[in-house]
Amino acid sequence: MFKHILLPTDGSELSGQAIAKCIAFARSIGAKVTGFHAVHEFPLLAYGAYEETGDGAPVSKADYEREAVARAQSALAAIDAAARDAGVECECLQRSASHPFAAIVAVAEERGCDLIFMASHGRKGLEGLLIGSETTRVLTHSRIPVLVYR
Repeated sequence: MFKHILLPTDGSELSGQAIAKCIAFARSIGAKVTGFHAVHEFPLLAYGAYEETGDGAPVSKADYEREAVARAQSALAAIDAAARDAGVECECLQRSASHPFAAIVAVAEERGCDLIFMASHGRKGLEGLLIGSETTRVLTHSRIPVLVYR
């Protein structure tokens, strides 16, 4: 049924669990996998090219992007390793995006994927409303079927 699965990851523990399930699923149906990580773009601030960290220290755009790319490579390495171990055809890519859900949908369409397999953190109530959910946004914007792992 499905031949090409897009597997977005944010590098979280839940995404790690979804990776294992998706790779096993892909192997069982003979599908290939495209691993994907959306690198959040550096937030442009009115007062300069710096963002404050949680401890108040400024982070430059170059430092932010370097760390974001390193996190993306680490998250995608988990997909690559799992696919290799299972004998599943896989390619991995990352893209800078101000809206990760839009990048996920766009990459799925560009790569000819026929399924998006992604984790959901299951935020509900006020937290879900305020924080939002990339998974919910993918579900509402994608014309491609979405399998949500929780």
